[in-house]
Amino acid sequence: MLQLRNISFSIAGRPLFQNATANIPKGHKVGLVGRNGTGKSTLFRLIKGELDPDEGDILVSQHVRIGGVEQEAPGNEASLVDTVLSSDSEREALLSENSEDPGRIAEIQFRLSDISAWSAEARAASILKGLGFDDKEQAMPCSAFSGGWRMRVSLAAALFSRPDLLLLDEPTNYLDLEGALWLEYHIMRYPGTAVIISHDRGLLNRSVGAILHLEDRNLKLYSGGYDKFAEARLIHLASTEAEAKRQAARKAHLQSYIDRFRYKADKARQAQSRLKALAKMKPVLGPREVALRKFGFPEPEEISPPIIRIENADAGYDGKVVLKGLNLRVDQDDRIALLGKNGEGKSTLAKLLAGIIKPIKGTVYRSGKLRIGYFAQHQVDDLRLDETPMDHARRILWNEPPVRLRNRLGGFGLGENVAEISVGNLSGGQKTRLSLMLATSNAPHMLILDEPGNHLDIESREALTEALTGYGGAIILVSHDMHFLDLVSDRLWRVQNGDVSSYDGDLESYRLTLLGRSAPDKGKASPKVCGGKASRDEILLLRQDVRTCEQRIEKLNDMRERISARLASPDMYKDENLRDMEKWQRKYTEVVKGIGRAESLWISAQERLEKAGG
Repeated sequence: MLQLRNISFSIAGRPLFQNATANIPKGHKVGLVGRNGTGKSTLFRLIKGELDPDEGDILVSQHVRIGGVEQEAPGNEASLVDTVLSSDSEREALLSENSEDPGRIAEIQFRLSDISAWSAEARAASILKGLGFDDKEQAMPCSAFSGGWRMRVSLAAALFSRPDLLLLDEPTNYLDLEGALWLEYHIMRYPGTAVIISHDRGLLNRSVGAILHLEDRNLKLYSGGYDKFAEARLIHLASTEAEAKRQAARKAHLQSYIDRFRYKADKARQAQSRLKALAKMKPVLGPREVALRKFGFPEPEEISPPIIRIENADAGYDGKVVLKGLNLRVDQDDRIALLGKNGEGKSTLAKLLAGIIKPIKGTVYRSGKLRIGYFAQHQVDDLRLDETPMDHARRILWNEPPVRLRNRLGGFGLGENVAEISVGNLSGGQKTRLSLMLATSNAPHMLILDEPGNHLDIESREALTEALTGYGGAIILVSHDMHFLDLVSDRLWRVQNGDVSSYDGDLESYRLTLLGRSAPDKGKASPKVCGGKASRDEILLLRQDVRTCEQRIEKLNDMRERISARLASPDMYKDENLRDMEKWQRKYTEVVKGIGRAESLWISAQERLEKAGG
């Protein structure tokens, strides 16, 4: 289907690819991964023919149609359905052709039947619904929607047109969790070949069967999902590092001999021989120091619980209620993920908690010492492109010396080489880091994060996860990345139909519920078994479900042990800590119930896998 043969390509003298080779067979689903800035999007442009390689060949099978999301989001007056339908150029051309030749008319009708033209509108509507558009919205013009929603329409058009080779560049960045889960399922069952640039670990584990890794200007294809790739990668790095150390020792030994004997007549020939051996020794590079990916959140002091309490509150805009009857409490050690479709009110709740909007009625009590850090994607877009990260830091932290400001920026991976570059020349990931640094500069007791992982590569997301896990304040988190949500959060709030309530299940049960309700075509997450056997993709999906359940049980057991240790501590029974006792006992009860639910889900997943023959 797609072959890359020894391609080399440079931009402004900077080599991105050097003799890179890869082969992607027909029908495969492949995740393209690599650090930010290594050239993943450029590789897509080379494959599409928008750029020509300096050397080498890019070979695509004859008559293969290549498609993906258009960079320019549609903003015309055509309805969403009509916009998606128009992306199938063959169908449009056949329907508009006026022929009086009976033979040609028959050919057109047969071809329209072959491409399922008569069910196209229903298929377009199904894709749009999966990406978050209801029936009423599908009939509205594209111009009625914001840029992010228009990008969803572009994604819908790319999926509807069903190119033989589908190229998707960070397709989940404009989706909520529900849309991202629907897309995972759709990609898994996509009839053609697909290559997806993504930093969403869940998508890369569940939807693709191979990982194409871009590093050191070369490409390497690994079989399996991201976790299997990461394991193989670690083994490779350990082996490379060990070999690099062995080679360094051999070089040092040869150089020592040369330095001692090259000018002694009786040893000169041997020294020259070793000099030649040293010159011919092909360097084995140890694993490069990864680009700074750390996140250094300042640690807040502890304040008395609750830090926020909401009583009988309605919230919305201009008198229009979005959320009603809210009764919520947040403590400093809470890690809460907000679940719900876009438009249900997650951002409204986040703004109410942050104090950006006031309740229409009811009361929001906040601790007098409470400091809140708020991050949303629009803040990245609001950065001043003509200023440097240092300029932004000076404006927010005007009383701190330059050395301290540089240390703060360095704590978020923005070192000396980045601090004085204009923001307009920074990558998306670097802009996200800068916005996170600014949002947390006052050591907040509570962080409200709306899609903080967008534009961060996988390693940076893992670093962010680690930093948030060790952070001493409360976290309110919105993200489409299930892996990220699962590791950071320990409580789930569902925002739906104007209400906010605690979700009793875990993220895996939520995922299965969503798939069961909105999965494309058959509408079922579980595979249909024919003749006692399921397909390879279906068995892989079921195995992943089992692994996810096992990971969830392990995480909950660890959490139970930590809470048990805290409850067993003599300090817990001191007078000043007794008021926290009820809270920790409640958390322990919730965790025990969660373990029971997780074990039930594991048993169910295991039974489905066994039934499918896996």
